[in-house]
Amino acid sequence: MSDVTTALNVPTAPPAPSAPPAPSAANRRIRAAHTDTTITVYQAYSPSLGLPAARDGRFPPAWKRERMTWIKPSFLWMMYRCGWASKPDQETVLAIEISRSGFDEALRGACLSHYEPGVHADREAWQQSLRGTSARVQWDPERDLHLNPLPYRSLQLGLSGRSSRAYADEWTLAIRDVTPLAREIHGLLRAGEEDAARALLPVETPYASGPLPHLGA
Repeated sequence: MSDVTTALNVPTAPPAPSAPPAPSAANRRIRAAHTDTTITVYQAYSPSLGLPAARDGRFPPAWKRERMTWIKPSFLWMMYRCGWASKPDQETVLAIEISRSGFDEALRGACLSHYEPGVHADREAWQQSLRGTSARVQWDPERDLHLNPLPYRSLQLGLSGRSSRAYADEWTLAIRDVTPLAREIHGLLRAGEEDAARALLPVETPYASGPLPHLGA
């Protein structure tokens, strides 16, 4: 402020609000159990649906292919969501091995599930993008072994319509029931054997999907 402005007591305009910072790529990174051709995701269902899926290695006809389904590459986020396989209709935890090509295809065409300045030009552009896709992404706080939130995010991928059908009938290569593993880890934690519990966790490493600026990653 100049001396003249100060002397005359002329009010100055407040600074223009700055644009919100873009999400940090380090804060939003997909971590998963994966191979060169597959990635493992998790879902939890009632035994009436989950057990036949694990037995047959594919989703049964009762699995509704037209509704939105959310897949999670993080085992501990799945444990947070299903309460270590204790919540109603989430008593059976499945590890679903799907093709990387299908997963990557969904990511490339996905939209964030909510409007985010710095990622979308404006709210209308986000809504238009959302209407044009059958895949959407949420970034939720990752969880530690005790299911407390961590300072970085974990991906959830929502699939509907053609993406949901492709997931169930094309991308899925194997389905395993990992409910016993979830209960074993939980039991060790309750017994105070944290190191033993940690040793049983699936190994999840950064998944190289390439830059995904349209998803804030």
